[in-house]
Amino acid sequence: MKVYISSTLRFFFERSYEVEVQVQKNTLKDILEQLIKMFPDAEKGLFENNELRSFIRIFVAGEDWTDKSFHEREFSDDKQVLILPLIAGGSSNESIISEERRKSVTLDSDEIERYSNHLLLRDIGVAGQKRIKASKVAVAGIGALGSQVVQCLAAAGVGTIKIIDFDLVALRNLQNQVLYGLRDVKRPKVASAKDRIKAVNRGIEVLVEKENITADNAVGLIEDCDLVIDCTDNYKTRYLLSDACVIARIPLVFGAIYQFEGLVSVFNYKDGPCLRCLFPEPPQPGLMPTCAENGVVSSLPGIIGGIQANEALKLIIGTGEVLSGKLFRMDILNLQTEILNVTRNEECRICGKNSSVIRVEDFDYDEFCGLKQDDTEIPVETISPEDLLRRIENHDPITIVDVREPHERTILRFSGAVVIPIGQLARRQKELCAEHDTVIICKEGKRSILAVRTLKEAGYLGPLYSLKGGLDSMKDIILSGEGGWI
Repeated sequence: MKVYISSTLRFFFERSYEVEVQVQKNTLKDILEQLIKMFPDAEKGLFENNELRSFIRIFVAGEDWTDKSFHEREFSDDKQVLILPLIAGGSSNESIISEERRKSVTLDSDEIERYSNHLLLRDIGVAGQKRIKASKVAVAGIGALGSQVVQCLAAAGVGTIKIIDFDLVALRNLQNQVLYGLRDVKRPKVASAKDRIKAVNRGIEVLVEKENITADNAVGLIEDCDLVIDCTDNYKTRYLLSDACVIARIPLVFGAIYQFEGLVSVFNYKDGPCLRCLFPEPPQPGLMPTCAENGVVSSLPGIIGGIQANEALKLIIGTGEVLSGKLFRMDILNLQTEILNVTRNEECRICGKNSSVIRVEDFDYDEFCGLKQDDTEIPVETISPEDLLRRIENHDPITIVDVREPHERTILRFSGAVVIPIGQLARRQKELCAEHDTVIICKEGKRSILAVRTLKEAGYLGPLYSLKGGLDSMKDIILSGEGGWI
């Protein structure tokens, strides 16, 4: 029996994307038990208190079998099993743009020439192009996905595009955020994006919101739009957007990317599921690395962003199969694509039949996404980059443990560090000296906090510290010396 592992979980499975398991019965119960025997570190990634983690979904032949009621049901050898964490259809012939709004716009001679390829398509034509021109779309996040989405929407002639982003353009963005160039570095992304959109299509109205999306402003930022496209890069904002769209009754086109894998779906459309129906909770901070920590191949955002833009245009025009109730998954490294079925959870806190939530701020997102420290959580002491450097130069007796992935260490090695993946810390704690201070390092300082707590929960009694801000906070220090620490 072959089991396919989503890229965000592969570091628990020795980087394998496909695992062959030998079981007496083809049931998920037996398969999961065998996987844990083969890969002991995977238990931490998949289970908590002997229960499957809430951000993990298991699909058998494209059907969601996550619920325990399916786990002892037998199935044939030819059924594909996919284990998928959050990184993150049905037919439609009704546009989200009303007939009144379509009739209120006209196409001039230049627009008829400009959009002639659309006008020739039977499923778009003049009526469809008018709907595109009459539409107002919000794009949240103008990074890798958003760069592709806004250019597609501008080229297609979407009448009003609202762009929402708080960041500045950084040099590292240029690898996969094709909207920007060297001249844009250190400019607000929304300002650079507006210039680029206007360069593509002067006839488009561009609304700029240089804002962080919060519980207080989420609904207000999107409530005047026909459609929201989620191109963000963090769990808190994704759930805020999804909940705001449910409350404002606006469809949401979801997209997520990680390394070589991408996901696309349409939520909150025609009584379809919302993000919480698929993934009730996000991963614990540090448990799943982000694309900022583990990167994304530069070609993937163009593909996934293009599919998001295509879903948006189908909703606007009112044609084709929409990914509502379905999740599109693509693995471009192994050339795999599939469409998985997603059902609406009638007990969902936000969109379920008994939901009474009417305001986004009713929900504590910091606590939900694990950003607020619980009083019962094990406290974690940190060490600053300057203090760590001083102790290294003084040759103090300290142990530095690097919990990053192998490819991260090829970019920047920390000389003298002990390499132990998070999943192996508990069983390899004897390799550490409890009489010396141990400093855990990662890229951003999130995984190291989880690593410290993991060791303490496993009974390790020695002094433990997390490097504050991770190696990102030491870049100037590390790279300033001749050869750095490499």
